[in-house]
Amino acid sequence: MATLKDVAAKCGLTVTTVSRVLNNRGYISEETRAKVYAAMEELNYQPNEVARSLSKKSTKTIGVIVPHIRHPYFSEMISNIENAANKQGYKIILANSKGAKHKEKEYLDMCTSNRVAGVILFSSSVQVSEFADSKIPLVTVERFIENGTAAVECDNEQGGMLAAQALIDSGCKNVLMISGVVNNSMPADDRVKGFAKVCEKNGISYKEIVTSQDQYESLDYHSLLDSALKLDSDIDGVFASSDLIAAQVLQVCGKIGRKVPEDIKLVGFDDVMISRLTTPPISTIHQPIKEMAEMAVELVISATEGKVVPKRTLLPVSYIERESTI
Repeated sequence: MATLKDVAAKCGLTVTTVSRVLNNRGYISEETRAKVYAAMEELNYQPNEVARSLSKKSTKTIGVIVPHIRHPYFSEMISNIENAANKQGYKIILANSKGAKHKEKEYLDMCTSNRVAGVILFSSSVQVSEFADSKIPLVTVERFIENGTAAVECDNEQGGMLAAQALIDSGCKNVLMISGVVNNSMPADDRVKGFAKVCEKNGISYKEIVTSQDQYESLDYHSLLDSALKLDSDIDGVFASSDLIAAQVLQVCGKIGRKVPEDIKLVGFDDVMISRLTTPPISTIHQPIKEMAEMAVELVISATEGKVVPKRTLLPVSYIERESTI
């Protein structure tokens, strides 16, 4: 395997000059640069990224910490983050915290020790004050923390308003919202605010049920939905805070003999692939996942380069009508 010394000897330059070319430091003539690259290609020389990162104090790697990998929303977000990072010449280190605070802290420490360029952290409640001392950019998605570098969120309140209006326009009079996790305050809770605001304005009866941490971790909401829909047979519209929950609403409705959309209209949230695969396909609030992923990567890189970045970025959502409300 060729070394830096081999490249230097091949093109008749010093190791220092070749190193300056690789790290793009100082003035290098185009003739010298071309000579080094030609020698690298001929010798099949591969730069040692770890060694280079030690001198630069960071790698071209972004740490991504999520509470779930199986959840369709996070799966889609991870895929888009990786694509966006790759386009900028970065790789990602993925960590699945499973919602455990101690794991998130461990992963933040791991990112620091591995000299990542920055970290993208998803919704959780871990304290990151110690991590802030590392000076590594920390971008949060669907969560805002004062000592973070930047936050990317969708307009959750607008999403709740659009969902309520969609159910009302479909003729619903007695609606139910399945909201976030109990005792876990998140930006997504604003969906309830928007939903309630529109229902109250239009004189529509609405109820909210919250999910448990166990249900969030297992991704299984069947028993909760079964109890709620059996308890109130007057419910004619449901707004689920994720497409995953909405898909399970369809399953429970089938089990208890209530048809969607004939008996119950249904609106989900996220617009991930599962919303298009069910029967009927689920009307949903489109969360701009691709744009949010690209924004998170862009903010990390910009902060790494010393640029001023906005503390909080809010992206709009939109309503996608499918057969569950028609």
